[in-house]
Amino acid sequence: MRSNTVNINDFGTVKFITFPRLQAASGVRHIFSTRLGGVSEGVFSEMNLSFRNGDNRENVLENYRRLCEAVNIDMSHLVLSRQTHTNNVKYVTEADCGTGITKPEFSDVDGLITDKPGVALVTQYADCVPLLFYDPVMRVCANSHSGWRGTVQKMGAVTVEKMIKDFGCKPENIIAAIGPSICKNCYEVDTPVYEAFVNSGIPLEGVIISKSDGEHFLLDLKEANRRILLASGILPQNLDIADICTCENSDMLHSHRATGGKRGNLAAIIEMC
Repeated sequence: MRSNTVNINDFGTVKFITFPRLQAASGVRHIFSTRLGGVSEGVFSEMNLSFRNGDNRENVLENYRRLCEAVNIDMSHLVLSRQTHTNNVKYVTEADCGTGITKPEFSDVDGLITDKPGVALVTQYADCVPLLFYDPVMRVCANSHSGWRGTVQKMGAVTVEKMIKDFGCKPENIIAAIGPSICKNCYEVDTPVYEAFVNSGIPLEGVIISKSDGEHFLLDLKEANRRILLASGILPQNLDIADICTCENSDMLHSHRATGGKRGNLAAIIEMC
């Protein structure tokens, strides 16, 4: 696995990804996991970060411990939610730390946002698009999960709008990242998905391409999310886009499409410090 747009790092046996613009910003930590460096076994190996797919709970806890140690995040600061492909973005504070680990997880929440340091926002993936946000001026960060349903519902725009409306952020100050996800060459969808995008208002030229049978299509989720973020006011010079496909690199990244659903989960974490 190689990249020209993101950093691939090692911390002992843990291999992880970071985004250059977020890494250069002061006052924030972040990390995107790979499969490598954890203790899970079988289809979950090695670094599975989901408690809901049948893996041993103690293994998942150890995986989080190792991942957090790599970027100096206190594991007790983590906040997780149950993602259900919504565009719901929830504000969380210090009182929510431990949610999804030592406290019941939030339900039907696919985005988390905070203006509090020491609150580590977690989202999980196995082909869908990770979206990370940080405003160094107003000191706000967010972490949103955007599969095809979330993209149709413009999850990225909803997150940016919440940063603007609730915290006074200016979009030109927001640093954003689009993480590793399935690429257009690997992501074939059917007519209902195509029709959902046609009705979404997202400019689709080059985003969704019809195959020869006219019933199946290739969808570029990263590009769709890039257009959504730029339309929301994110500046191109403040946006990192991972050039890594989860499906093409399923030996190093969990991919639902590549494994037929027999897999673990990746995680994106962001925390202000």
